[in-house]
Amino acid sequence: MDLLERYIRENSSPQGAALDWVERASWQRTSHGRQLCGPAVGALLRQFVRLLQPRRVLEIGTFSGYSAIWMAGALPEGGRLDTIEINDEMEALIREGLDRAGVADRVRLVIGDALDILPMVDETYDLVYIDGNKREYVAYYQSVFDLVRPGGYIVADNVLWDGKVSTDTPPRDQQTTGILAFNDLVAGDDRVENYILPLRDGLHIIRKKIGSCPSDP
Repeated sequence: MDLLERYIRENSSPQGAALDWVERASWQRTSHGRQLCGPAVGALLRQFVRLLQPRRVLEIGTFSGYSAIWMAGALPEGGRLDTIEINDEMEALIREGLDRAGVADRVRLVIGDALDILPMVDETYDLVYIDGNKREYVAYYQSVFDLVRPGGYIVADNVLWDGKVSTDTPPRDQQTTGILAFNDLVAGDDRVENYILPLRDGLHIIRKKIGSCPSDP
């Protein structure tokens, strides 16, 4: 944790015992603790859910369930979060965290490849959070777009990719090129309005326009 992130954390409301446990367990029981979105992004997602009051939220890539807990805890009565995780070895950790946070009844966990699952989904979502395989961000976006209600939001994490996307000669690895292609696709999509928020590793906040005309609000 760098000094700025520590300062932000120390001067923000605590995340709570359940999220503390998930954060520790993610570092201790996996080799990918860095995949956690962190409390700054988690708190923003929670406030986003509180403001939107969504009935249905979709998450692609929950890892250890950390971000799911942040969002599920802010859902209105009757709201539900559907979360997809490809790694079945994470299931026990995810479910234990959801139980500890008291939100298991608001979360539907689906284990599998999102690109196989999404074509079978018959649901309309108010908010979609994308934090899965960076190589597949374009495919995720294309798969979920019609599932998002007009006026709804798509939020994608890690879109600045440690600053690699903004260099004069960005790396040509598949993850970096996947993020670059995603950001370019969204920027050129006249069905949405978008903004990249430079929080932590970058959040692409995308609102699906209500009408079909590019000038519609």
